[in-house]
Amino acid sequence: MIDTAPMAGNASRAVRPKNAATLILVRRDGEKHRILLGRRSGGHDFMPNKWVFPGGRIHPSDYRVPLVDDLSPRTIADLGETPHFARALALTAIRELFEETGLVLGTPSPPFHSRGEWRHFLMGHRPRLADLRFIARAITPPARHKRFDARFFLADAANLTSLSPVGNGELDQLAWFTLSECRALDLPTVTRAVLDTVQQHLLGTPTTIPFWRWTRNNPLSAL
Repeated sequence: MIDTAPMAGNASRAVRPKNAATLILVRRDGEKHRILLGRRSGGHDFMPNKWVFPGGRIHPSDYRVPLVDDLSPRTIADLGETPHFARALALTAIRELFEETGLVLGTPSPPFHSRGEWRHFLMGHRPRLADLRFIARAITPPARHKRFDARFFLADAANLTSLSPVGNGELDQLAWFTLSECRALDLPTVTRAVLDTVQQHLLGTPTTIPFWRWTRNNPLSAL
C-alpha cells in the first residue's frame, strides 16, 4: 500500500480533489480475460488521448437511486465509508459507465421517473451493486489543475445487458483488450498501476487495496 502525504510545498495551493468512481469491467468469455478501455478525446484539457476506464465525479443524484440489491458488507468495509456514501460511490461508477459507453450494469425494471442524471438509465433498469468489488483508490497529485479522489471498482461483464459499448464523445474509442494489449496503449500511470491490481484479482492473489497519494519522492509522481 502506498499511503503518503501530499507535496508539502503545494498543499496550500492545491485544488481540492472531487470524489469520483471508476468501473473496471472484465470479460471472461474468451481464451483470455479482456478489459474495457476508452480513449479520451483529444479536445479534453485533462488527460487528452489517454486510454482510461469509464468513470467520473460523484453527483448529488447518486445518493437517491432505487436499488435492486446492495453492496456486499465486505465492499462497504473495504471502502471505509458510511454505507450511504459507499453506495453513492458505486452508483457513480455505474452511471458514468452508462453515460460514457451506453452499457448497463443493472436489472430490467419498470420505468422510474427521474429528472436528474439517472433519468435515461432508470427508464428501464435498476442498478446492480452486489457484484461490485472495491480494489483501489488514488488521489490526483496536487500539481494538477483538476483533481479527483477516485475509487476503482471491479465487476464481471457477464452482468451487463449488452457487451457492445457506444461512446458519447468524451471517449472517442471504446474496445475490449487483453491485459497485454492494455499495457501497449497510451495509459495514465495510475491506470497502468490499477491494471496490475486487476491482474492480481483475476489470478486470485490480491494482497492489499492500494491507496496512492503522490509526493515528490513517490514512484508514481510522474502522473
